[in-house]
Formats: sequence, structure tokens, C-alpha cells
Amino acid sequence: MHKIKYDKKESICACKVFLDILGEKWSLIIVRDIFREKFTFSEFLNESNEGISSSILVDRLKKLISLEIIDFIREPENKKIKKYYLTDRGIDLYGVIYELQLWTINNVDFNHSPNTTNWKNFSSLNSKEQVISHYQSSYRKLRLKRFNH
Repeated sequence: MHKIKYDKKESICACKVFLDILGEKWSLIIVRDIFREKFTFSEFLNESNEGISSSILVDRLKKLISLEIIDFIREPENKKIKKYYLTDRGIDLYGVIYELQLWTINNVDFNHSPNTTNWKNFSSLNSKEQVISHYQSSYRKLRLKRFNH
């Protein structure tokens, strides 16, 4: 896998580069949703509580494909339907998602969704490495089964 090309020539902090590439809200929400087994445009649009607009969703899907974080296959029965999946680069983002969720749970008072509660309970019983490995390997198995990748 080749590295993503970042065109700015001056020396720059790795954190800033990450935020320039993926720092807006929707990209990581889409990656999170694919980990949660949402695969189609309509699932992202209608089954996430965050309420992304269709135009932003189109833009972010194109961006994530161009960065080789996600890819898609067409549904055999209906070629108009694309099913999106995480590439290895996208799966590698789970560590980032883990840290964001853990920081938020530890530092922000908010109403936990059922997914957050389940994740928190699972994470409290396992080490960071076990949690990340579990989610990454579970997704790789799912990807192989559903997408042959």
C-alpha cells in the first residue's frame, strides 16, 4: 500500500496533516458506520443518528475512495447500488476511533447510545490492544465474507 500524497512542502506536524485529511466530522463517522456494518448510501443516510445530508455524504464517500480508505462493489442484482467497505488503510483507522471514543467517555458527560454503552462495557473488560485487534480482525472476516477482499 502506498502512502497518501500530502502536497504541502513546509515542515508540518503529523497531527495537523491527519486533521487536514480526515479531521472534519463526517469522514470518521462513515468509517465508524462501516465498522458497524452499514454499507450502502441509503444506510449511511437513513440509519445514522447524526443526520448527514446527501450532498455531504456524496462528497465524503468520493474523498474516502480517493484516499483509498474505502472502496465499493456493485450489488450483483442491482448495479446501481454500491456497497462500500473499508480497505486495509481504513481498517487501520480503528485505533483512532478507539482513542476518540475513550477520550470522550472519560472526559465528556453525555447520554450514551446503546452502541457506546456496549463498546464501553467491552472495552472495560479488555486491553486497548485486544479491543482494537478484535474490531479490526472481526471486520476483516466480515469483509472477506461479504466482499471477497
